[in-house]
Amino acid sequence: FPNNWLSLHHDGTVVLYPLLAPSRRPERREAALVLLEARGFALRRIVDLTGFEQDGVFLEGTGSLVLDHRARVAYACRSPRTEGRPLDAFAGELGYALFVFEATGPDGGPVYHTNVVMSLGERFAVACMDAVAEDSRLALRKALEAPGRELIELDRAQMNAFAGNLLQLATRDGGRVIALSTTALASLHPAQRRALERHGELVATPVPVIERHGGGSVRCMIAEVFLPRAA
Repeated sequence: FPNNWLSLHHDGTVVLYPLLAPSRRPERREAALVLLEARGFALRRIVDLTGFEQDGVFLEGTGSLVLDHRARVAYACRSPRTEGRPLDAFAGELGYALFVFEATGPDGGPVYHTNVVMSLGERFAVACMDAVAEDSRLALRKALEAPGRELIELDRAQMNAFAGNLLQLATRDGGRVIALSTTALASLHPAQRRALERHGELVATPVPVIERHGGGSVRCMIAEVFLPRAA
């Protein structure tokens, strides 16, 4: 799940994040950054938030944050993996406004990652609004729809099948695909599939072991590269 420890931004900023599980912290590897530079990407600034681990507060990358890069809004559902101080530090360093809300999972506790609840594409959003706290639901709906996005709503069963854990990607020829798991795809109703297909070809991959034992799905397995090319 590289997206939990790393995010790569349009201005050449690299952000390193504090992870809750000590066993996962060795996943942060300088070799990944060296590889990006070798591929011709410009790494101009590193924002290191990992020091928050010493204080026992965490922010797990684009698991915790669903980013609207154009409007510069960071959506975050609060949980033990998504806490206020590192959220504020991220927003201050990168110039994002925060939209923080509560969301509950099947056990009634907080959903551990925001990217389980929702995903943003260029012109669409996928979200399980039923999981969002009632006092935030209307404001979140308005925020997601305000830029003219199509909001595709999920029910809780679909959220638990990782249907919100998908990611729109660009193809080499400028087209769009939407990456998701076969579990997620199977949970969608025909109308929801058709709505997503308006925004890209659905590319589904079976990852049942990772979903069952790792607690994440396809979107968690992808770290987006928005870095500029080096001169």
